[in-house]
Amino acid sequence: MRLLFDTHCWLWLQTQPERFGAQTLALLEDEGNELLLSAASSWEMSIKYAMGKLPLPEPPQTYVPSRMATSGTQGLPITHDHALRVATLPRHHRDPFDRLLVAQCQCEGVTLLTADPVVMKYDVDIIRV
Repeated sequence: MRLLFDTHCWLWLQTQPERFGAQTLALLEDEGNELLLSAASSWEMSIKYAMGKLPLPEPPQTYVPSRMATSGTQGLPITHDHALRVATLPRHHRDPFDRLLVAQCQCEGVTLLTADPVVMKYDVDIIRV
């Protein structure tokens, strides 16, 4: 299974893995599953860090790649197809980062890990955290 982290869930994996239930942790530890972090999440973390809204122990340009390597998370680039799919989505959510993650899930056929109830309104496979 290919699993795309919502940004907050990826951050929880780094700092508060106990927030995940046993079933979710088993999915994350299963080496047969591919863990993905969108470039949109890196962009979101960089913006929030620069605004002082996301405290990290080191700048995102070193924090994100090092934690991706440690957690076995692969990067998911943003393509034009992903960006253009956003225009077709219902207006359930105003957050542009979450809308892009939903579009990526639809385009790539991946499952989204999220705790955001608004994101769960979209037509994508979800694992609720």
